[in-house]
Amino acid sequence: MKICQICAVDFTLFHFILPLMEAERAAGHEVVGVCADGPWLQAVNARGFRTVVVPIERNFNVLSHRRAFEALVQLCRAEAFDLVHVHTPIAALIGRLAARRARVPRIAYTAHGFYFHDRMPAWKRWPVIGLEWLGGRMTDVLFTQAEEDAEAAERYRLCKGGVIEAIGNGVDVARFHPASDGGQARQALRAALGTPQDKVVVLAVGRLVAEKGFPELFQAVGGLDAELWVAGERLASDHAKAVAPAPEIANIKLLGHRSDVPELLRAADIFVLPSHREGMPRSIIEAMIAGLPVVATDVRGSREEVVPEETGLLVPVKNSAALRGALARLIADPSLRVRFGAAGRDRALSLFDEKLVIARQLKTLGLVPAAPAAGSNKPT
Repeated sequence: MKICQICAVDFTLFHFILPLMEAERAAGHEVVGVCADGPWLQAVNARGFRTVVVPIERNFNVLSHRRAFEALVQLCRAEAFDLVHVHTPIAALIGRLAARRARVPRIAYTAHGFYFHDRMPAWKRWPVIGLEWLGGRMTDVLFTQAEEDAEAAERYRLCKGGVIEAIGNGVDVARFHPASDGGQARQALRAALGTPQDKVVVLAVGRLVAEKGFPELFQAVGGLDAELWVAGERLASDHAKAVAPAPEIANIKLLGHRSDVPELLRAADIFVLPSHREGMPRSIIEAMIAGLPVVATDVRGSREEVVPEETGLLVPVKNSAALRGALARLIADPSLRVRFGAAGRDRALSLFDEKLVIARQLKTLGLVPAAPAAGSNKPT
């Protein structure tokens, strides 16, 4: 089959969709990646994939998407795709409209986390659900990562084709694992960052914007007997402003974008993700695979990954006091960190292996290579 994978930005294509593209190619299919221009496209191309740049913008201004829609229609017609698979809210809606206009035989949509959520005011929530319902009239298969989103999709009838499946989320377990070198890399990384070897390190990984809960986190860690490492930065396509800690909070290190997240996890002691909303956060899974206890907010996706008092702790959204209390408890109790971390790793290995998540998608989409006919392997 000839498959088109569409998302809004190059960062998403490389970091989240590329493993699926590689699995589809390995199964014998041709795969083309489509998104707005950006530096991460070079990395996708370096893996041997053809990419097409389309000016997809991340906003809800319908008029601003006309160019992207027309470009996608032309692309779908010229390439004669058998399957268009869309991701991220805006790109997903435009991509499905374009694929339907171009009469693509099959359209799939992965909701990495619906934009609407349980704390959104009704005046904003229902129009967003309405747009998802509209896109659903052009959807044959709808994947969600969180079970809660699959239930919402069923409730609001967000897939005309009727195939709705919660596939979870996964990571490469070969990359994210506990230290196996006796702690030498951990010591070297801490030394490079100027962090004492015996200091408890709390690690946060994510876009440096308010909806990831950084304002509350910065407030919570001030004065704690630990150091906070923040790996990530605001993307150029983010509409939200970047956030920063108050100058007087001395125990925070902003590391910017990092390509060594597995190593950072192995050098840290606690992982934290205080987001206001999530889909099914991969960063929590990465931390669990690495054997770290997790402190997260009680939001969709995160609460499907973290089992309170077993693999970590959940706190209310935008509650810096509760966040501070949870972190302080783990900072003060090394044995609890070890117990939560070990249980989290076991849970992640059984549920969140990337290979399992990708296999579910290939099977549902009918992309698994056909078995050889009986007798076809007999010697001649």
